[in-house]
Parts: sequence; structure tokens; C-alpha cells
Amino acid sequence: MPSPPAVPPHARSLAAVNEEIRGLLEAGGLVSPEGRRRYEELLVEWAAAVRGDVTEAA
Repeated sequence: MPSPPAVPPHARSLAAVNEEIRGLLEAGGLVSPEGRRRYEELLVEWAAAVRGDVTEAA
């Protein structure tokens, strides 16, 4: 299983990623293969942002 990509120093905030995920879900964007792919990418980005928040808090 490949490891997740490293988080670039210019990563977006958790709030920004959440906003894009919500927009995709509200627009029904998960219907297309491209929408599902984008959602998966956003989940990876969201998880990285969460890890970044935890690291900064520690």
C-alpha cells in the first residue's frame, strides 16, 4: 500500500478543505467519476490538515 503524500508547506487550512468538501457534496458532485476522484483527493488533504493541526497543538 503506498504511503500518503507528504504535506506541502503551503497546504490549505482545514476550514478551506472542509468548505470545498461541503460544496462538492451539496452540489451533488459525487455522481461523476471526476467528482468522486476529487472527493478522495480532498479527504487525503483533509486528513493531512488534521494531522498538521494536531502537530501544531502538541
